[in-house]
Amino acid sequence: MMKDHTIRDVAEAAGVSTATVSRVLAAENAGRVSEETRRRVHFAVEALGYRANHAARSLKTRSSRTVGVIAPELANSFFMDLAEGIEGVLDAGGYTLLLASSSNSVEEEKKRISAFTDRMVDGMVIIPAGSSGDHLKALAERLPVVQVDRFVEGADLDTVVSDNEGGCFELTGALLRDGYTRIGFAGGDITLSTARERLSGYGRALAEAGITPEPEWICLGGMGIEDGYRRMETILAGKTPPEALVAVNLLVHLGVQRYLLDHPEGKMIIAGFDESPFTPFLPLCRYTAAQNAVEIGKQAGCRIMEKIRHKEGRTECRIIRLPVTINSH
Repeated sequence: MMKDHTIRDVAEAAGVSTATVSRVLAAENAGRVSEETRRRVHFAVEALGYRANHAARSLKTRSSRTVGVIAPELANSFFMDLAEGIEGVLDAGGYTLLLASSSNSVEEEKKRISAFTDRMVDGMVIIPAGSSGDHLKALAERLPVVQVDRFVEGADLDTVVSDNEGGCFELTGALLRDGYTRIGFAGGDITLSTARERLSGYGRALAEAGITPEPEWICLGGMGIEDGYRRMETILAGKTPPEALVAVNLLVHLGVQRYLLDHPEGKMIIAGFDESPFTPFLPLCRYTAAQNAVEIGKQAGCRIMEKIRHKEGRTECRIIRLPVTINSH
């Protein structure tokens, strides 16, 4: 059987101390180790086939050099783009991302938090599954936490989000400038801050234009494709359907478009929050509010790394809002 080499074996082969090997492998205090020494250490590691015992190192240092990321669902490309942005920052800092889904359930979110805590993650980035944040507030008292994409109530946490209200204000304004005055709003779980803010931006744009929307123009509920399909069905069944529509997110937008394609008698121009590579193939889409999900993730990654570095002292909680871009199609 092959021998499991230890860090002492690597140090002996490289002709350095075990402390030097640890610094090289952890990429810490790099300025204190010469390039020649680093080359010898890496050569010894490769020659011996050495693999670090991260569990033992975590118990010794109380740091696993990992960050847990919890998303509501893993099939949503927006959340995966967020994770990509976060991972790029973590990797550059010598940390590893651990990813889990809450399945849009607060109870499942709590289970994932517990699992990550058991694995001694150094921090967590969470896209909240619900509107209540008492459990996130309690978590933040034990380790660094950053919430991304959404706010929760009852927790003063670092947050990175898009300018949802301003973006939807501009999205609705684009339709108004095209001459549309009967503009509806489809989808949105208003227990989520993203949906509330986008609805608010829509309402503000109409109010500033002196337009009071008919109640039947606004059909809320859900953030998925099937929700968009059903909301569109309800809106078109009204007495005076709108001429144009704002969809709360990409999935609702897809559901709306699918309904209109299934029922070509329905006439509607769509402005959707979110964009994807498939947006140009949506025939009724006039405008989109594009979020930079990867950049949002990078900002969240930078913030969690900053909090991890200063975990012994309190850092001021910050809210970072990134602008969205209105695109015409």
